[in-house]
Amino acid sequence: MTSVQTAVTDSAIERARDEAFWRNVAGQYDVEPGPINFEHGYFGRMTREVLKTYEHHLAYVNRSNSVYVRQRFDTDDSEIIRADLAGLLEVSAQEIALTRCASESLQSLIRNYNGLQPGDQVLISDLDYNSVQTAMRWLGKNRGVEIIEITHAHPASYDSLLQTYRDVFAAHPRLKLMALTHVTHRTGLVMPVRAIAAAAAEHGIDVILDGAHALGQLDFNLCELGVAFAGFNLQKWMGAPLSLGFIYVKRDRISAIDPDMGDRRYARDDILGLAPYGTPNIPALMTLPKVFAEHREIGGSAVKGARLAYLRDLWVRETRQIEGIDVLTPDDPRLYCGITSFRFSRHADQQRMTQQLLDEHGIFAVARDGSACGPCIRITPGFITSADDVARLTEALRALA
Repeated sequence: MTSVQTAVTDSAIERARDEAFWRNVAGQYDVEPGPINFEHGYFGRMTREVLKTYEHHLAYVNRSNSVYVRQRFDTDDSEIIRADLAGLLEVSAQEIALTRCASESLQSLIRNYNGLQPGDQVLISDLDYNSVQTAMRWLGKNRGVEIIEITHAHPASYDSLLQTYRDVFAAHPRLKLMALTHVTHRTGLVMPVRAIAAAAAEHGIDVILDGAHALGQLDFNLCELGVAFAGFNLQKWMGAPLSLGFIYVKRDRISAIDPDMGDRRYARDDILGLAPYGTPNIPALMTLPKVFAEHREIGGSAVKGARLAYLRDLWVRETRQIEGIDVLTPDDPRLYCGITSFRFSRHADQQRMTQQLLDEHGIFAVARDGSACGPCIRITPGFITSADDVARLTEALRALA
């Protein structure tokens, strides 16, 4: 790590702990009165200014109708927005197509991947998002490929995760394609994407990366991850209006993905043909430059991620000492972010315990299941969350344990 990178990291950590700074950030959001929200992972809030910008664009598009969209948005403004996003990611604008969400992006990549023959194998894991698992199983039904499903051992470690993939690659020589989730929505486990992708490449296996929870929460270089195909959200940690995501395809791999449903609007090598056809939320797209500007102003993913991880550490350090609670996400800094899950070990019904958290302590969280660790409760702080909110959470967990 260079001295410049070290300085940036130290600065992000310092800002993450500055409660005055984050009170100012929280003051930029309008928040409905109610319970303390520890379920910021569903979708993000827009700041007050982003919301005003969105409403302004909504009113303008409603007034101007197709005159603006046909003459300006479709020809010029949409390309400016795409270039702005590409600059944020340090990739080419020709490697990005805007969509409605990460699920739509990933489904398009999966169903249009053209490198499969009957008898080939594709890989999913228990940590992949439900819509990704469904799309990969669709390949089995419609392309005649075999679905290989793995379950990651719990507790997970960096080495165990990587070794699991190395073992399955060696055991299944007909594997051609795999799904990989950067940050699992169930527990917040961060997968060692770069190492797994490198191992997959050694066996000629393509990776489709689910980055829905990664963008804006993890500070990563997309080009250095070693994946050619990915889908992302802009409506979670970036704070964009709902209905926005994008597809990424490395430029020299565009031929591996067919245009969606045979779309002929664009040239064969134009990534825009991968976005499912339909009228997008144009006012939301027009709001993205404001979203990106605020993201940069706050310090980008480095600062956002450091803040969320700091809040996570506050409650996890305390909670690991409480009898009757099992924190399920590891403490290896390579493997966690702001999202972490736990389980009340003395209570079988975790859904019921989330209701008790809400009813008795005014804390809103969600239950999750489907991974090897079993039923759990997901805690996801946000940019309005304070250290005092985290202390309230810890007190509630101690009382219910």
